[in-house]
Amino acid sequence: MITALNKKHQKQVNKAYKYLAKYDQSNTLRDHAEGDEDEKAFKKYDRICIDAFDKYLDALAELPKREADRIEKIYYK
Repeated sequence: MITALNKKHQKQVNKAYKYLAKYDQSNTLRDHAEGDEDEKAFKKYDRICIDAFDKYLDALAELPKREADRIEKIYYK
């Protein structure tokens, strides 16, 4: 997990990080399903990706800009 710059935002930072990781994992599985031409699995992981990314954006919206930028910088490092 990532340590928040301001401790009062730690819970929201953890939440955003969790959803970003879930999106990233589901996106990888979705790419594999697309490569294998498995339409059912692709739709399943596509729906999971959409839900996870929407929740990630909601969590980011409640954070200050510097916390949000820091999450993406550290995650994609």
